[in-house]
Amino acid sequence: MNKIKAIKPNALTQGATIAVLSPSWGGPSVFPHIYQQGLKNLKAMGFNIIEYPSATAPDSALFTNPEMRAADINDAFANPQVDGIIATIGGSDSARILRYLDMDIITAKPKLFMGYSDTTTLTTYLNQHGLVTFNGPSVMAGFAQLHNHSAEYQHYVSTQLLSPPTEQVLPVFSHYYHGYPDWQNPSQCGALSEPINNSGPIFVQGEGCATGQLFGGCIEVLEMLKGTQYWPAPEFWHTKVLFLETSQEKPSIDYVQYWLRNYGVMGALQQLSGLMIGRPRDYSKAEQASLINTVQSVIKDEFNCPHLPIVCNLDFGHTDPQMILPLGVTIKIDCEHQRLSLLESAFQAPN
Repeated sequence: MNKIKAIKPNALTQGATIAVLSPSWGGPSVFPHIYQQGLKNLKAMGFNIIEYPSATAPDSALFTNPEMRAADINDAFANPQVDGIIATIGGSDSARILRYLDMDIITAKPKLFMGYSDTTTLTTYLNQHGLVTFNGPSVMAGFAQLHNHSAEYQHYVSTQLLSPPTEQVLPVFSHYYHGYPDWQNPSQCGALSEPINNSGPIFVQGEGCATGQLFGGCIEVLEMLKGTQYWPAPEFWHTKVLFLETSQEKPSIDYVQYWLRNYGVMGALQQLSGLMIGRPRDYSKAEQASLINTVQSVIKDEFNCPHLPIVCNLDFGHTDPQMILPLGVTIKIDCEHQRLSLLESAFQAPN
């Protein structure tokens, strides 16, 4: 199989310009104070901001005009003044804009493109064309709360965007948070929920070390792409390390089982080098344990993959703080020492 060559963007620098846009839900028009706090924190990191029309357009206008949302993405990639692009927030219908993307422009002008949740449609589709994309914080859910996170996490985010090491072990944060206090209360702007002690990654099965290119995102959003032209070809899955996480909608464990089973039926699970599961949002401890057992049962018992490394309870997805995962970059799962490491930079080598 011919491996797609990774198209890497340049790392950001102090004073770089970030394009902010809304590929999906018009959250900034509903909670402008949360949005403005996110912009404030990005500016405090030393970035300049360009707000594209979709960023603050009314949600109803965005929903009825997917072509406009895609035009903002095309324009942001084409704009020589833009160094990176970050989604304002997720949503539920960004799959509708994929048909309007200009992939010639996007692949010719690679830039940091980051978001999570419904932005999974974009990060995964662009990655199938070779572009290294980033599953990570959005303006309203991640950056708006950054000033209330630990200094450790603030340093981590800054390092990932401005001066990432060529190789790095993925971090494990000491605490995590399920969602945010009521956004309708301006006094809670940028606040986090009560901290919960993080027990760390759970290495469910696997031996030795395995490597592969990262690919994945929100499991519910990926379901919206199955059976469409935006879904990976059967051979795409070869040696990938798939990462999946559940949203704030808290899908039932049965549904996660059905969705994961479908990956087995299509032959994807059998080609993977590893599987990473993010910490599920709002699941109880018992539900988290049941989810892990269900995932292993599908992989090991239903599709006879007892040696496929599975790591659960990881810091990405719909709980905070979240790691930044670059799709298309090689990762190593070390089951013996129980750690995960990126083996290459997500960015082009500096000239």
